Amino acid sequence: MTTFDDLDRKILRELERDGRLANIALAEKVGLSPSACLRRVQELEKSGVIKGYTARLDPAKTGRGFLVYVTVGLSEHTKAAQETFELAMRNAAPVTECHNVAGAFEYLLRVEVESLAAYKAFHTDTLGTVPNVRSITSYMVMGSPKDIRS
Repeated sequence: MTTFDDLDRKILRELERDGRLANIALAEKVGLSPSACLRRVQELEKSGVIKGYTARLDPAKTGRGFLVYVTVGLSEHTKAAQETFELAMRNAAPVTECHNVAGAFEYLLRVEVESLAAYKAFHTDTLGTVPNVRSITSYMVMGSPKDIRS
């Protein structure tokens, strides 16, 4: 595990807010010289702490404004059943996250689609056809008072 100091934490916080922040502006915000700041950022990238930079998109404007969290239980608890399910979810475009979790069900999914009708199609045509799916519970998001992705 990589160890961080307060300056690294400040850099990471600022880059989480705005990954396109110019090095000079970042250095000013965290109280470093531009060259020292750049060295720290490069080290955080090299060590894998910073995995990459992405654009945050408006889900409604990209046809993904209907957000559903889905819990999925499997009827078999074998490695083959898990691998089959995970492959199906990797290939399902509406699934933006798939987590294998401990508890009353095996998987928690984040599904982003255009509408309730699109989710119903995903539920029926994708989830409903994956072998060993025993239970599906859907939680439609009505609002997001806090979402650090936005």
